[in-house]
Amino acid sequence: MRLARGFTGRDRIVKIEASYHGHHDAVLVSVEPPAALMGTVEAPVSVPMCEGIPDSTVELTSVVTFNDLEALERVFASHPDVAAVILEPVMMNIGMVLPDPGYLDGVVELAHRHGALVIFDEVKTGATIAPGGATQRFGVVPDLVCLAKAIGGGLPCGAVGGRADIMRLISDGRVAQLGTFNGNPLTMAASRATLCEVLTPSAYAHFDALSEELSGGLRAVIAEHHLPYHVVSAAARGCITYRSEPVRNYRDYLEIDPSMAYVSWLYQSNRGVLMAPGAEENWTLSVQHSVEDVSRYVDNFRALAEELTA
Repeated sequence: MRLARGFTGRDRIVKIEASYHGHHDAVLVSVEPPAALMGTVEAPVSVPMCEGIPDSTVELTSVVTFNDLEALERVFASHPDVAAVILEPVMMNIGMVLPDPGYLDGVVELAHRHGALVIFDEVKTGATIAPGGATQRFGVVPDLVCLAKAIGGGLPCGAVGGRADIMRLISDGRVAQLGTFNGNPLTMAASRATLCEVLTPSAYAHFDALSEELSGGLRAVIAEHHLPYHVVSAAARGCITYRSEPVRNYRDYLEIDPSMAYVSWLYQSNRGVLMAPGAEENWTLSVQHSVEDVSRYVDNFRALAEELTA
């Protein structure tokens, strides 16, 4: 965001309601805000996530709902000072929400028309839903991209990249990019090995095969037992959404009763499958996972479905 502000000479950031982009003031705004505080869908309120965030920072962060180009157009019409739109191209803080066809292209077109940049937060999608992340999977190129998690092979790792004319602000000394852990040799070695030796074309074929086995098995169980759920998946990532209709944004997600997600998590945990708890979480397949591993998840879910419908 500092790069975007430095490049455009503007201050305002637009983010998606409920997305989490890191533990810093500028984006700790409307991260799963309480329904009573978030305002209307036509005019979402920027809600600080916690105490200690200056009002002036919150005021410079405008919020829009995901998959809503009209809402984004309204922000641009009201605020000529937008430096960038930051978004997860696939929302993964509320389960897994795919972009509508044409949505990502529309975000880029709108931002560029108004002189703003687009930042893809690919911390969760980078190297997981395709070798080139969402940028490759959806064929939409942002101005800046943020990566982490998967590219480090399990070590703490983060990276930012983008257009040469924007990144040049760092090499020219106009925008500071400093840090004790920048270029950490161990992290860089792990990232190189991960990207060059582990995440090979055969690894992505493995992810696709496991995803088909897992998602197909879960969909069969849902259909057999007439459960009001559905599965969302892409390569190594996926989830069960405990709602019959697709979730397009955070406000749809709030209609889900989270208790079923916790029941499912507990059921899986007691049967040898450890998942992050919560209705908002999703799975990440590994090169070390096998058909037997995903079959265990499906079998556990089938047993749960049978108990729920007995």
